[in-house]
Amino acid sequence: MTVSSSPWALMALFLMVSSTMVMAIPPRKAIDVPFGRNYVPTWAFDHQKQFNGGSELQLILDKNTGTGFQSKGSYLFGHFSMHIKLPAGDTAGVVTAFYLSSTNNEHDEIDFEFLGNRTGQPAILQTNVFTGGKGNREQRIYLWFDPSQAYHTYSILWNMYQIVFFVDNIPIRTFKNAKDLGVRFPFNQPMKLYSSLWNADDWATRGGLEKTNWANAPFIASYKGFYIDGCQASVEAKYCATQGRMWWDQNEFRDLDAEQWRRLKWVRMKWTIYNYCTDRTRFPVMPAECKRDRDA
Repeated sequence: MTVSSSPWALMALFLMVSSTMVMAIPPRKAIDVPFGRNYVPTWAFDHQKQFNGGSELQLILDKNTGTGFQSKGSYLFGHFSMHIKLPAGDTAGVVTAFYLSSTNNEHDEIDFEFLGNRTGQPAILQTNVFTGGKGNREQRIYLWFDPSQAYHTYSILWNMYQIVFFVDNIPIRTFKNAKDLGVRFPFNQPMKLYSSLWNADDWATRGGLEKTNWANAPFIASYKGFYIDGCQASVEAKYCATQGRMWWDQNEFRDLDAEQWRRLKWVRMKWTIYNYCTDRTRFPVMPAECKRDRDA
């Protein structure tokens, strides 16, 4: 795929055209709250800094260690959103992750992973979905903006019918419930939210060929928002007590509408650089969920 030399101009044109159409119904507007409302640090506390009364957080990676945080609660379904500004400059080998995950062996997981790159190369966002301990559902896109220059919003909508990944309210991926096709779907394992900044130069950039240049450290990822609107549950829970009654369970959130599908198609055609659904070397037979997700 050829990446445009002016992705911001393309994006402006795309938004201008779409403004003349009926807009999709996005998830409920996220409300920014302080870090401590929903999250706690989990490791390398001295590599985290809070600002403005906890409304902003920085994670710091140096040659000694990365760092991370997690949600206080565990959740079955909901809408989860974070404003993130990625590390700037030459970030080859550096990974910034924002994801949901359960804790048992056959775990479920819903991932945003931002893969660092050499200066001047476009940023890569990898998404993945694990169900029952099985992953290998990677998709990668180039972002149409520089994610290190300003905050952008990364969100996950998760209900019984679908998982949708959003970037600035634009759907970039959907994973439909295909249980009837023999594909497991996350529905009975509460998950916590996690974020981490860490060195992954054994695989993150060009399959590990590009190593982290520690002369550019420290690497800093910044966060705001810290929004969670989910059904909180104990880790042993198998269902959500409010299932069917929350806004994300309603009909308009059981599928993307026509405008959202159009935006997703734009992402797939213009910015997608890898999709496991079309990788016949790894998957000679197309995975069953791909047709339902319209990835085929």
